[in-house]
Amino acid sequence: MAFNDDFELLLRARYPLIYIPTREEERVEAAIAQSARQLGDRSFYIWDFVDGYQGNLNDAGFGRRNPLQALEFVEKLPASVAAVLVLRDFHRFLDDVSVARKLRNLARLLKSQPKNLVILAPQVAIPEDLSEVLTVLEFPLPHRDEIRAELERLLSATRQSSLEPRVLDELVRSCQGLSMERIRRVLAKAIATHGNIEADDVDLILEEKRQSIRQTQILDFYPATERISDIGGLDNLKDWLLRRGGAFSERARQYGLPYPRGLLLVGIQGTGKSLTAKAIAHHWHLPLLRLDVGRLFAGLVGESESRTRQMIQLAEALAPCVLWIDEIDKAFAGIDGKGDSGTTSRVFGTFITWLAEKTSPVFVVATANNIQALPPEMLRRGRFDEIFFVGLPSQEERRSIFAVHLSRLRAHNLQSYDLDRLAYETPDFSGAEIEQILIEAMHIGFSQNRDFTTDDILEAASQIIPLARTAQDQIQLLQNWAATGRVRLASRQAGLSSRIQHQSLQ
Repeated sequence: MAFNDDFELLLRARYPLIYIPTREEERVEAAIAQSARQLGDRSFYIWDFVDGYQGNLNDAGFGRRNPLQALEFVEKLPASVAAVLVLRDFHRFLDDVSVARKLRNLARLLKSQPKNLVILAPQVAIPEDLSEVLTVLEFPLPHRDEIRAELERLLSATRQSSLEPRVLDELVRSCQGLSMERIRRVLAKAIATHGNIEADDVDLILEEKRQSIRQTQILDFYPATERISDIGGLDNLKDWLLRRGGAFSERARQYGLPYPRGLLLVGIQGTGKSLTAKAIAHHWHLPLLRLDVGRLFAGLVGESESRTRQMIQLAEALAPCVLWIDEIDKAFAGIDGKGDSGTTSRVFGTFITWLAEKTSPVFVVATANNIQALPPEMLRRGRFDEIFFVGLPSQEERRSIFAVHLSRLRAHNLQSYDLDRLAYETPDFSGAEIEQILIEAMHIGFSQNRDFTTDDILEAASQIIPLARTAQDQIQLLQNWAATGRVRLASRQAGLSSRIQHQSLQ
């Protein structure tokens, strides 16, 4: 386990104060105890506020309800005694001036002694004056081998014969991203329901995963039912995606292909960027996680960075998956001028470093409406596999968009609609605006106790002013940027509305 290797290195290097943010208290304590045994000569102590120091100690209960006394216990141990002392929930006391001062004093003392203080906390919450003496070490969620071993242990405990390898692999993959405690809990629920563990328990696990992700308040487990065929137009983008459909398979690894990194979709609002993110997850049969970047930013110092690391850890534990980041331009717009003591810059730095260096199969789909608001680092090659510009649909693409929606709404009556006329008469409309036109046309028909017609759709179009007319300058800037050749076009045709084409020629 990589954590044990990193932790043992810190012990041998005599890092005096180690801070481990994790909600898996029982599991991390077992890992720490294992490392203490591995190094051979280290005593292991655990303290918490209610019970003080625990175990076979002459001083059992010492430091109960007294965090300063808990630190003084370190000085009671002989200087030559090697020890690892775990302090549960000690982050709650770090703002106390006497506790902070004592920790800084111990940091000096323990440099010459084989002792290490380990603070366990559910999140990173380190005061500024302790940031130099505390070393943060991440504790990862259970990996595949740990989950498989736990599943096999439970199968043995229930005297159940081994599952088919395919079913076992499916259950292991479904459990990724959950803490070991949650895995045990949901599998116990499965055993209590029908006496054993079955392939159908994947649904129970996925529901537990949704619950776990919701509780983080950072990521949403997003249902993806949209198909690639639901996207009208965007042929270049769809071809690019279809070529990479098998890139997450074992056959692709044997071929030598790296995992696809992700896409940045830039363009006009309502042109299908979000729909594309959902369609990718559905087409590739991968879970879709939606990140609201605004949720990363919290009021406490260090908490935003902690949430960013938690988001990355969770996404990688759930891999292979699609991570959808909607309107990323709004989160990092004007990053240099934000007066938040550098929090936005640090979150952004952590995020783009991960984008560039990640090796896990997390396919990131970021969407942006305003390319000028994005920091230049975001557009640098290596962050994403490709940057696509999604412009206003061409006439042919509008025909496809009408066909997609009408096939869903009136599949039995599609031939009665003049798709060519509809496409010709709506030159400035985006895909989202076309959908709104159809809804308005349905209201017209429904209010008159009849089905809606082509004329109703055109009447609805005449009542809606598209964004292309109300935000001409912004859209022109986007079109000009796309024309510079720095980005691939999602459509085979330019996708310029006749109005904007005419203006650009003047």
